[in-house]
Amino acid sequence: MGAFLDKPRTEKHNLHAEGNGVRYGLSSMQGWRVEMEDAHTAVLGLPAPGMADWSFFAVYDGHAGSRVANYCAKHLLEHIMGASLGQAGPDAPASDSAAPAAPTVETVKAGIRTGFLKIDEHMRSFSDLRNGMDRSGSTAVGILLSPEHFFFINCGDSRAVLYRNSHVGFSTLDHKPCNPRERERIQNAGGSVMIQRVNGSLAVSRALGDFDYKCVDGKGPTEQLVSPEPEVFEVVRAPEHDQFVVLACDGIWDVMSNEELCEFVKSRLEVSDDLETVCNEVVDTCLHKGSRDNMSVVLVCLPNGPKVSEEAVRKDAELNKYLESRVEEMLSRAGEDGFPDLVAVMRNLSTDIGMPSLPPGGGLASKRSVIEAVYNRLNPYREEDGSAAELEYHW
Repeated sequence: MGAFLDKPRTEKHNLHAEGNGVRYGLSSMQGWRVEMEDAHTAVLGLPAPGMADWSFFAVYDGHAGSRVANYCAKHLLEHIMGASLGQAGPDAPASDSAAPAAPTVETVKAGIRTGFLKIDEHMRSFSDLRNGMDRSGSTAVGILLSPEHFFFINCGDSRAVLYRNSHVGFSTLDHKPCNPRERERIQNAGGSVMIQRVNGSLAVSRALGDFDYKCVDGKGPTEQLVSPEPEVFEVVRAPEHDQFVVLACDGIWDVMSNEELCEFVKSRLEVSDDLETVCNEVVDTCLHKGSRDNMSVVLVCLPNGPKVSEEAVRKDAELNKYLESRVEEMLSRAGEDGFPDLVAVMRNLSTDIGMPSLPPGGGLASKRSVIEAVYNRLNPYREEDGSAAELEYHW
C-alpha cells in the first residue's frame, strides 16, 4: 500500500514539444511517496512508413517498484507497432520485406491489444521478475493519435479524458477489482475481492507485470487474477470541436474528477500558453488538495484548444493581488493571539465571501503558492520555526 515521507518531494520533471498539429506538456512529481514509480512516453511522429503524422502519449503508474513502469515507457510502443505493422520487436530479427502501409483501424486496435500481451509475456522472462525478487507492476493509459482517429488505451486505474466542445467528451474506464466484470474474472481464477482489492492486496484488476497474480494453471493471460489486456476505444476526431486530452495517474484523479480537472486546465490555458506551467499547476493543486501519491500528467493540446484571453489574464492577476493583500492584512493584525500559521490563513481565506472567483476545479488550493509566497515573506519566525512549506499540505 506504500510508505510515505515526512514531507513531500516537490521537484518536478517536465517536458514539452509540438508537432503533427498538437502541442504537449507534461509534469511529474514524487510527492509524499518514498519512491518515484511513475513513468511516461511522448512521441511525435512514429518511426514507420505512413505514420510520420501519428503520435503516441502514455502514463505508467508503477507499484511495488518502478521496474515495470520504466521498461514499458521505453518499449511498449515498439511492441504495439510490431503487432500492428509486423515490424520487428526488441528481440525479433530485422526483416528485408517491403514496409507496409499505414494500418487500418481494426489492425491498430488488435495490434495494441497484442502489444500489451507481448510485452507482458516478454517481461515475465526477466530473472528478477520471474523469481519474485522484483514484484513490481504498472498501470498504463495512453493515446495513439492518427490524423483521423484517437485510440484511447487503458489497463488499470490511470485515466485519459478528451475535452471536446467545452465538455468532457470521452473518458477511459478504470479497472477496479470491485467492477462486476473484473470481479467475475478474479473469482473465476480462484481469487477474491476484499477491501476493494485483489485478494485484499492489489488495488487494480488490470496491469502489466504483477506476475504473482498471473500464475493460475489452466488460465490464459487474460483470465488471470490480474489481466494485462487493455481496453481500446476508437474515437473519430472532430477538429472543430476537439480541444485537449489529459492523461494522468490516479494520484491526480484521487482528488479531482474528470470535469474538475478539465475545467481547471481550460482556465489555466486561458491564462498561459506554457503547457509545462499548466501541468505544474495541476500537480501542485492536487498536492494541496491532499493527494498522497506520485503524480504525473500529460496535456495534449489540439488546434482548437483554449487560447490565452486578455480578460482571463487580467482576472487572474486581480485575484492574485487580492489574495496577497488579504494575507498581508491578516498577518498585520497578528497580536496577542500570536502569529497565525499557514493552515489558519488558508482556512480564513476559504470563508472569505468577498473573494473574486477562484479557478474552477482548482479552488483555493490552486492559489496555495501565491498565498505561501506572501506568508513566507512576511513571516517573522520563518528562520526559527521553518518555512510554511514544512507545515501541513492539506489544510
